Amino acid sequence: MRALDLAIIGLFLVGMPLLGIWIGGKQKSGSDYFVGEGKISWWVACLSVVSAETSTLTVLSVPTVAYIATPGEGGMTYLALAIGYIAGRIVVSMVLLPRYVAGNLVTAYAFLGKRFGNGLQGTASVTFLLTRTLADGIRLFATAIPIKVVLAAYGLTVSYWTIVVGLGIAMVIYSFFGGVRAVVWVDAIQMLWYILGAVVVIWVIAGRLPDGWFGKAVDANKFQLFDFSSNMLTGQYAFFTAVIGGAVLSMASHGSDQLIVQRLQATNDLRAARKALVASGFVVFVQFALFLFIGVLLWALYNGLAPTKPKPEGLGLANKDELFANFIVNDLPSGLSGFVIAGILAAALSSSLGALASSTVTDVYERVIGRQLPEADRLKHGRIWTIVWAGALILCAGFFASSNKTSADPIVVQALGITGYTYGALLGAFLLGLLFKRARQADAIVAFVSTVIVMAFLILGVKFDKPDGSLIGIDFSRAAGTKVALAWPWYTLCGVVITLVVGGLLSLRHRSEDPLAEPDVKQPESV
Repeated sequence: MRALDLAIIGLFLVGMPLLGIWIGGKQKSGSDYFVGEGKISWWVACLSVVSAETSTLTVLSVPTVAYIATPGEGGMTYLALAIGYIAGRIVVSMVLLPRYVAGNLVTAYAFLGKRFGNGLQGTASVTFLLTRTLADGIRLFATAIPIKVVLAAYGLTVSYWTIVVGLGIAMVIYSFFGGVRAVVWVDAIQMLWYILGAVVVIWVIAGRLPDGWFGKAVDANKFQLFDFSSNMLTGQYAFFTAVIGGAVLSMASHGSDQLIVQRLQATNDLRAARKALVASGFVVFVQFALFLFIGVLLWALYNGLAPTKPKPEGLGLANKDELFANFIVNDLPSGLSGFVIAGILAAALSSSLGALASSTVTDVYERVIGRQLPEADRLKHGRIWTIVWAGALILCAGFFASSNKTSADPIVVQALGITGYTYGALLGAFLLGLLFKRARQADAIVAFVSTVIVMAFLILGVKFDKPDGSLIGIDFSRAAGTKVALAWPWYTLCGVVITLVVGGLLSLRHRSEDPLAEPDVKQPESV
């Protein structure tokens, strides 16, 4: 790592927050801070959605997925998830987006408040706050990885805790001053930056590969796209598991997660929001393909050496997810190394703080005090909660930094697994309100809480035999060897089914429709 690289990184980390503040301008109201007064183009929202959902995890960890994949698993089977993502977004664009945009709602959970009441709106919002904090804590930790590698190249030993605190401060600056408009635009710039960085990396590695690398990669199934051999219950990327699970997961993440919905609402136009959402699915597919391909190229370059085994049997890395960061720092030419790392670090600024703050203020705080705050007070409270949630993300990132050494999964898989506890309940609550007109708030809350409890039991306590998918039984010990949990793509679908079954059965107690159940909304193209 040379002075030129450090100068590029420093300039980028300082410039991005300042750019965000300039783009955001002066915030005049809570709506402007949370939603952006509808001034965001669809293509900007599209890129912001992609940056928000993949970010540093994609850049650093997806190459590791392809690198460590065994011949039986296939190196490109992760792409089957992206196919499901596209299908799920199409459903959300037709079913849920009209209710958010046409309803002029500040958060996704305001829909649940209108359909069921304040109790479920608060329950869903708190669930989002907890889940998003854990998932984004992993993302913040992921961004600390290349910084640690850079500092180690200079002989400096700095803890992950110290690094995530510094990143957290940079992340909060433009969210605090710029609001959602700054977040969306900076997200879009970051996404383009690290995609360009990926192209640069492919160009550099391609010039260093040994003769015959492509044939060896094909023989090792590194380019295998679909997996029809793994068991559907235990194979994370078995074709039907990945496509069906990916579709339902995308419906939950892009239809009931305020992090994504906030960016789509910033267009304040149904047609633009739909274009942004569906197009983001195709962009994600291309992005996944790029970073998986990088993982295959690194496998060929390093001859498949295990990342964490000591040299010369392995690469001698402290963490498997340092694989790509190690190459960038130590093997890219001066200038290019700084360019790529700057893009990765900037991806940490793809902030969920605005979504966390908006949900806290409008879904929880205003429900507690029993009134809607004036716009000026919404703005003030939004900024206060932006700082509070930044502190929470830093704490979570430090926790994952301490515990990641004992996990066998890449961090991107850990982050997706976290959502399994609650995404099914969130999406199920939305579908319950749309499909079961008799369902009341009490029915929905009981179904919601029951789903979270059952999913925690299913994820932590039920084990299967990996080769044949047979049920081993109840076992709360850590999954190891052939004893595994249910493949994580099924988590959200299982949660949706549980919510609909419990809520649907409870709704049969009522003879008439819930007075809060409204007829289908009209779908104007713009508001």
